Amino acid sequence: MAQRLEVHGTVQGVGFRPFVHRLATGLGLDGCVRNDDGRVVVEAAGPADALATLATRLRSDAPPHARVTAVHATGPPSPPPSPGSGFRVETSARRAAGGSRPEVREIPPDLATCPACLAELLDPRDRRFRYPFLTCTDCGPRATIIDGLPYDRERTTMRAFPMCADCAREYADPADRRFHAEPIACPHCGPRLTWWSTDVDPAAPAQAHGEDALDAAVTLIRAGGIAAVKGLGGYQLVCDAASGTAVARLRARKHRPAKPFAVMVADLDAARLLAQVDTAEAELLTGAARPVVLLDAGRRPGPALVSAPTLADEVTAGAPRLGVFLPTTPLHHLLLAEVGGPLVVTSGNRADEPIAIADADARRHLGPVADGFLGHDRAIRSRYDDSVARVVAGRATVIRRARGYAPCPLPLPHAASRPVLAVGGQLKHTFTLAAGPTAVVGPHTGDLASPPTLAAFERTLAQLSAVVGITPEVVAHDLHPDYLSTRHAERFAADRRIPVQHHHAHAASCAAEHGVTGRFIGVVYDGLGLGDDGTLWGGEVFVADLAAYRRVARFARAPLPGGAAAIRRPARMALGYLFGAEQLGDGDQDGDLGRWTGGPHLAAPLLDRLPAGEAAVIARMIHRRVNTPVASSAGRLFDAAAALLGLRDDITYEGEAALALEAAAGSHDGDGSHDGDVGGELPWRLAREGELLVYDPRPTLRALLDGLADRVDVGILAARFHTTITAVTVALCEDVSRRHGLRTVCLSGGVLHNQRLAAGVVGALADAGLEPLLNERVPAGDGGLSYGQAAVAAARMTGR
Repeated sequence: MAQRLEVHGTVQGVGFRPFVHRLATGLGLDGCVRNDDGRVVVEAAGPADALATLATRLRSDAPPHARVTAVHATGPPSPPPSPGSGFRVETSARRAAGGSRPEVREIPPDLATCPACLAELLDPRDRRFRYPFLTCTDCGPRATIIDGLPYDRERTTMRAFPMCADCAREYADPADRRFHAEPIACPHCGPRLTWWSTDVDPAAPAQAHGEDALDAAVTLIRAGGIAAVKGLGGYQLVCDAASGTAVARLRARKHRPAKPFAVMVADLDAARLLAQVDTAEAELLTGAARPVVLLDAGRRPGPALVSAPTLADEVTAGAPRLGVFLPTTPLHHLLLAEVGGPLVVTSGNRADEPIAIADADARRHLGPVADGFLGHDRAIRSRYDDSVARVVAGRATVIRRARGYAPCPLPLPHAASRPVLAVGGQLKHTFTLAAGPTAVVGPHTGDLASPPTLAAFERTLAQLSAVVGITPEVVAHDLHPDYLSTRHAERFAADRRIPVQHHHAHAASCAAEHGVTGRFIGVVYDGLGLGDDGTLWGGEVFVADLAAYRRVARFARAPLPGGAAAIRRPARMALGYLFGAEQLGDGDQDGDLGRWTGGPHLAAPLLDRLPAGEAAVIARMIHRRVNTPVASSAGRLFDAAAALLGLRDDITYEGEAALALEAAAGSHDGDGSHDGDVGGELPWRLAREGELLVYDPRPTLRALLDGLADRVDVGILAARFHTTITAVTVALCEDVSRRHGLRTVCLSGGVLHNQRLAAGVVGALADAGLEPLLNERVPAGDGGLSYGQAAVAAARMTGR
């Protein structure tokens, strides 16, 4: 018999054709396999039972990085394979431009160096010994070098490097693991390293190549310098993680005074010298995606591990978690081995700029930051920053989805009837392309607040749209008219735009990735997003499905003195709560400091820190309602609590105050073991405002001030604040569950990146008999907005 099979999914760039060749040959079949546009086509002839086995094992035995979504038998090929002709890999086929494409063409993400390639890298007898660009079908660059599908060398940036005879022999040998490995290369025919110092013209030729270039970078880093290193998806800034001077210099030059840096270590054993690593965290660290994994900085190794390396205090800047990741490329392995210790590895950009990917651009833009540049001549086609992930309640969750994860497709519970572009929000920006039941979330862009970042988004969108074969007909966007993403959406005609409320998109992102299609309770704790009533939201509880929502509970509102200035200055936010927290029909008609906090003396620690007259000015602004928009934001409440406790009055990056609050609570495990009722709840109150149930934080904040006056440890108060928000969340969800008969709770929003809060809420909701779900494959923060927007748009288009 003869049969033609079409295999759909992520089946290109993952060693699928070599796998089919081995499988078919082992079954004694004749025929061929080829890439065809975004799928793989198999034509085979032989005994009926062998053909049936082939069809089954194409799914069950697929390579580890493949994702087979369907295997379709389309009848016998014409002409059928000749008996005894053997099985071969044929030249790829490419559908004509403009032809019908019934499905999304899936491309794989970049893959970290596999164990077999690492062994060759370190083997002096191997011809690729110490070659920084060795790869095989199981590892290496994919999404960052692709120009188009089908995935062949000629449609990648590797086409600039013709294979030598030895590489061509491996590429053509079915028994070799580099059989049809498109990025195959060696020292004789592949990319090579280059080195520039910052004291030469950016247009000047490189000063060193190959091993000499690597030696120059290692010498610089060992001497306390900062090297700009060309990684898989863009340049990275690298320095010695043990040198406080080097890290401080990097902070000053990058204008990053407090945000923690990630640390790259050689292997899992080295990671365990810096923090305790549980089983789930170990799987994250060693997986092919190689994200930065957030580990508890307080869980230091035991005394037996006396050889633990020293990290400069400047690396974490007091953050509660340490970002650790393992090498992603052979070049990273070589750097770590030569330097001999952990390295700070961070994005190669300056504030408000995208990461640099071109050598000349890197030398021009990063010249004031780096002391030297370790580049190479393999072009990067698309920007992919490092991904960030963590483990919550035993489950891996992504905080920044980029290299190693994007652009892996995600399912849509309701198929999009027309191709969709979801443009996301403003901060932590991503976009999503969707067609049918499949969504492709683009890589993390950064904060969409400057022309260079907007241009980077538009270039990435154009490139990814062409590769995956989606030409958007509909755009989903945020309600906020001033987001640059919304302005991009306005290029579409009004009848092709689908506005999606910010927090509904958050809730939908969680529901969609878990396949929830019916009604659910949506809990979204976020910074700020425009509500459908024109006010700012951020502490919300919905009854929702993917198409619609109804707000049923929220946090009480408080003014933001000075608008955006209150976001950058938590002390202002604290004054906003003290002078203008929403009154909730309890007879307390005066919300200022002198009445509901028990007297100005309780807030004296905050007031004494502020410049003379600031509190009085803020009070007048609130009283006169001058530039003081109100918000029901959980994120701003965390900011206010951090300021009241003296942890942060000003911030240099989003979430810094909340991170300081979590760090302060970190020394107290919340089980009462340290000091009686360490983890106990602070006072809190729920009130009815019309149809809404509202959390009144005034008793909670007053208790913080009372605790400070009674000299209670700030860490204990911070721990109790987290416990209180957990208790409030459970109470709100239990009320909604009783009233609406719902048990599934979808948790989302940037505040849920707080590890202590997320773990506490998930555990407490489960204990209450509810079913909590948390974002896992897309970020709970604004990096997941675009996927939620796409899910909402698809549901609305289908009328679900």
